[in-house]
Amino acid sequence: MLVKINGQEYEVDQGTTILQIAREKGIYIPTLCYLERVSPIGSCGLCVVEVEGQDELVQACNTYVEDGMVINTDTPSVKAARKAALEKILEKHPLDCPVCDKAGECKLQDLVYELGYEERISHKVVGIPLLKEPPVSYSTPGIKYYPSRCVLCQRCVTICSEYVGREVLVVNEEGDKPRIEPLYADRCISCGECLAVCPVGALTENVSPLKVRPWQKKVSRTVCPYCGVGCVLELNVGDNRVVKVTVDESIPPNYGTLCVKGRFGFEFINSEKRLKRPLIRKNDEFQEVSWDEALDFVAEKLTAIKESAGPDAIAGLASAKCTNEDNYVFQKFMRAVIGTNNVDHCARL
Repeated sequence: MLVKINGQEYEVDQGTTILQIAREKGIYIPTLCYLERVSPIGSCGLCVVEVEGQDELVQACNTYVEDGMVINTDTPSVKAARKAALEKILEKHPLDCPVCDKAGECKLQDLVYELGYEERISHKVVGIPLLKEPPVSYSTPGIKYYPSRCVLCQRCVTICSEYVGREVLVVNEEGDKPRIEPLYADRCISCGECLAVCPVGALTENVSPLKVRPWQKKVSRTVCPYCGVGCVLELNVGDNRVVKVTVDESIPPNYGTLCVKGRFGFEFINSEKRLKRPLIRKNDEFQEVSWDEALDFVAEKLTAIKESAGPDAIAGLASAKCTNEDNYVFQKFMRAVIGTNNVDHCARL
């Protein structure tokens, strides 16, 4: 099929949406609710485009191209419609950017500047005043939910239903302001997919006591230590402390998906209870010793047990928080040095 976008002709496959072909060809169309991993939501109204022969603008995210279609993405009517859609979103969104956890990496904030709305925001023509409304109860303690910041894009509802398959969240339209509610909180597995796709500060991480702005943190890509899948994640570090975990949807094997441990189980890194030096019990108390003394002590004890009771009197338990190389060496030590197959791993079950 052939379609024309902004005067340029393109060959496209059947079953492709206008938004998909535009992104493939590098043509910018703003979106707020769109997610590639789920079916089009179409709640924000920002991706409207003009199709010749149609009386009304159409949404690019859920309109499939047809042979001979002529599309314009940047006409005055399109720009006006996008600004009207953005204004509708901002009418009930508080201007609390200075205190919002999402400031500096908020999709709505970016759209305000992309669509030329910063002047109206600075004069408070749209938007409601800064609110001090506390977060409300959510389906998992790892996430805080601020209903006043929610723009009802329904990303969280859709990702939970279609991608995770848990169907925890619904839109409650009762009262003056609709809100997202965990109607089936018992189904929640605390994976945090809803948190990852929230474009504004409605859903924020509730694990780390330290919050930092994007320009104050360093991001380091690493592999999750909890099991053998090898999920890739990003540690966000501020003030020499891990403050949250983010993901890159383009990186295998998890492509942005994490479980509760991978997304929220990072506080052990900063724990005051983590051992930094080996301990040996002396006079009924643990005392710090050097690594040489600790290794000599362990070797002496293991040798004595092996000589008196045999190698199968010894067992070893490996840790998922070590690298694969560490665990390989550990099992090799148990089998080749100690002489037993009594070795197991904490993540096996």
